[in-house]
Amino acid sequence: MNDTADLPVPQDILVDRPASGVVRITLNRPDARNALRTQMLSEIAGVLAAAAADDATRAVVITGGLKCFAAGADLRELAPLGPVAVLTHERQQHWRAIAAFPKPLIASVNGYALGGGCELALCADIIVAGSNAQFGQPEINLGMIPGAGGAQRLARVAGKALTMLMVLTGQPIDAQAAVAAGIAVEADEPESALARAVEIASIIAAKPPLAVRLAKEAVLRAYEAPLSEALAAERQAFALLAASPDRNEGIAAFLEKRPPRFTGR
Repeated sequence: MNDTADLPVPQDILVDRPASGVVRITLNRPDARNALRTQMLSEIAGVLAAAAADDATRAVVITGGLKCFAAGADLRELAPLGPVAVLTHERQQHWRAIAAFPKPLIASVNGYALGGGCELALCADIIVAGSNAQFGQPEINLGMIPGAGGAQRLARVAGKALTMLMVLTGQPIDAQAAVAAGIAVEADEPESALARAVEIASIIAAKPPLAVRLAKEAVLRAYEAPLSEALAAERQAFALLAASPDRNEGIAAFLEKRPPRFTGR
């Protein structure tokens, strides 16, 4: 599917539909190594908002292509900002919108994912790394720290020790180390990483969308709430799905030994 007429027209990203139910966002500032300026973040957030509202879109892939995911924030844009401007800058609302995307988000990361680029990748639910991928939070080298959730999300995924090493030294890790740490699910050749991300998104897109959305929420609860609250929320979502026609169709198809026909209800 290549029809993008229903999607916003961007400047810093490319948007297409590589498979049924899947939207792909490609960061497209190659001369700046896909540095995340405000315009780009706004466009990403805008496409995700459109995808969230579109019943035909079941999953989104975000990538920077074969050579570079994103080498960080656009420092020329950030350098003049004082503390109040940093705290109130519109970038913050774009980051919140990206992190709150309710449907599955799969990142294909090739080359540098540094600073804001690593933080953007960590907003994804699943990361497929290319063999040339480098994940890092080098802000310490510039007298800064991660400012878009890098230290927090990295610690929740990779643990305290590796996060401290990456944040305090500024040194990146490669694709294999990212897989070992649980940051990425697998490492493939760059071309394969792009295809694999779309493949995963396509598999998810074929599943019942209400169950997918509630499943994502349940997993995220594990990182954001005490165990007792997360278990209660998971059980409630499990019970709510008993009213879903797709749930009843899934059970019936299994018992009748036939493919399910999900309708998105």
